[in-house]
Amino acid sequence: MQVTDGHSVVELTASLDAQREAAGIWARATAERDHLSAVPSIEDKLTGIQQALTAAGASLHLARRGQSAVGFCILVPQEDCLEVRYLATNPEAWGSGAGRALLEHVRQHARRAAFPRGELWVIADNARAINVYERAGWVATDAVEERGFAGRLERRFVRDFR
Repeated sequence: MQVTDGHSVVELTASLDAQREAAGIWARATAERDHLSAVPSIEDKLTGIQQALTAAGASLHLARRGQSAVGFCILVPQEDCLEVRYLATNPEAWGSGAGRALLEHVRQHARRAAFPRGELWVIADNARAINVYERAGWVATDAVEERGFAGRLERRFVRDFR
C-alpha cells in the first residue's frame, strides 16, 4: 500500500532493515525532542520497535522520500479501533509534511480495514506532536497515564474515521 503527499510515499514493510530504519528515526526524533546531547543507539530503540511488532496484527509503515526513510508508524489493530503504537518523523523532515502524510496513511488504512476510530498516546508536554495530531483531526481525551519506558505522562488522543 502506498499513499503520497506529493513528496512522501508510505509503504507497508516488515523487514529487519525497515525495523532498523524506524529505530534510527525514533532515536533521532527522541534525541531532538528531549534535547539530548547524544542520539541513542539504534540497538537501544530497536528493542521497543520489535516489541511493538509482536502485538497481534501489528504492522510497520515507512514514509520515504526517494530512497530515504523520513518517518514511520506502527499500527496495531484492537477490538474496536486502530491503535497507533509509534509515529515519528526524522527531525530533518519536521515541518515538511511527512507527519501529515503518515497520519493520512493511518486514516486510509483504518478506513480500508473498517476501523471506526483510531487511538494513540503522546507525551503530554510534546507540543509539536500534539499540534500535528490536532491539525489532522485527533482529539485529546481526559485520559493521562504514565506509560512506556520513559516514565513520562502521556495523553490519549482519538480520531473518528467514519
